[in-house]
Amino acid sequence: MPDTTLYDLLGVRPNASDADIKKAYRKMAKQYHPDKNTDEAQNEKFKEMSFAYEVLTDPQKRQTYDRGGMQALKEGGGAQGFEDVFEHLFGGGMGMGGGFFGNMFGGGGMRGGMGRGGRMHGEDTVFPLNVTLEDLYKGKTVKISIDKTVLCSQCNGYGGKSGAGGRCGQCRGSGVRVTLRPIGPGMMQQVQEECGKCRGTGNDFADADRCKKCDGKQTVREKKLQEIEVDKGRKHGDKILLRGAGDQKPNVEAGDVIVVLQMAKHDTFDREGPHLLVKMDVDLVEALCGMHRPLTHLDGRTLMVTRKPGQLITPTDIYTVVGEGMPIYRNPTEHGNLIVKFTINFPPTNWTSAENIKKLEDLLGPKPALSLPAGVSLADAEEAALHELDPAAHGHANHSGQRSEAYHDDEDEEGAHGAPGGVRCATQ
Repeated sequence: MPDTTLYDLLGVRPNASDADIKKAYRKMAKQYHPDKNTDEAQNEKFKEMSFAYEVLTDPQKRQTYDRGGMQALKEGGGAQGFEDVFEHLFGGGMGMGGGFFGNMFGGGGMRGGMGRGGRMHGEDTVFPLNVTLEDLYKGKTVKISIDKTVLCSQCNGYGGKSGAGGRCGQCRGSGVRVTLRPIGPGMMQQVQEECGKCRGTGNDFADADRCKKCDGKQTVREKKLQEIEVDKGRKHGDKILLRGAGDQKPNVEAGDVIVVLQMAKHDTFDREGPHLLVKMDVDLVEALCGMHRPLTHLDGRTLMVTRKPGQLITPTDIYTVVGEGMPIYRNPTEHGNLIVKFTINFPPTNWTSAENIKKLEDLLGPKPALSLPAGVSLADAEEAALHELDPAAHGHANHSGQRSEAYHDDEDEEGAHGAPGGVRCATQ
């Protein structure tokens, strides 16, 4: 036999139209609205009516209910979110607090997600941990202070004298009070707040029996030191799970603490996966005649970055020092590479005499032969001397005062040359 309970709550037939359902709900809401009633039973009736209205005016929920009744709503029936509806309306779990829905599903529910072994799992705590690139390279053990909720040691999380507590009459043991407020025609807003009488625990004590340390709340706030192991090779945004180190609640599995690594920007190195990137400025003489540059690594070692005489440095190439990058997480004996990008500093205009320039030309070899288009003589060609660009004077500045995108420096092209296989290894 089809389940018609929700239709009966609103006094309509199962084939009622949306208009009939809305009309019936408005009529009954005037009679049972909490603003006009202080009776707990009347308020419970209004909650049940509001839930019936929400289900029957939603096509998908109504179809699920018509097909499988309340059990289909409880189990989801192929839809999502019905458990949340029950929880919001009736203070924490299906069947919590008795009444129509308590009888329908029976038993008490527990708020929160399911944990290991079928127990309810408390809320997790996210803790950002600031680390340096050196910490991620060498590994580090740090201690953090976590402010969390723990079970009261004086009453063992009971809230008062053992056996003296009773079920709170105001919230019917749920720990929360739910009120509904109209926000428009046929629309209600659910407001859920902690029950002031039982301090949100669901258990009520006489003043003489209430725990003096936690004031009947069953828990207190404490700071706990927690040791964190940051392994070599970890990266920005990695999460370290501290199982069971979060907030505690009675009859609930303690939540976890999720430590999220936040790496600060380094002055010398950048990181790209397992590789370290560094930029070096060298003079033209070093680019042509070889160079030696000391580089302090993340572990304090000094690397001598070297190009031998005759090994040219060009600004368009990327160079690597194999095995001097980041350690590989969980395999710290393996490392990525150190990738070096050079910027070549050229001497200023008129930096030497014409005689020295001639000597330099002799060393570097002859210039490319002049090749003119067919039918054009040197006398026909017009000279077009090059000058340093002044963006403001030549109209190449954009509205923000920056250069046009048509003019890039070498740094803008860095990503185009970082593909594996297109690198050169510096020798030491």
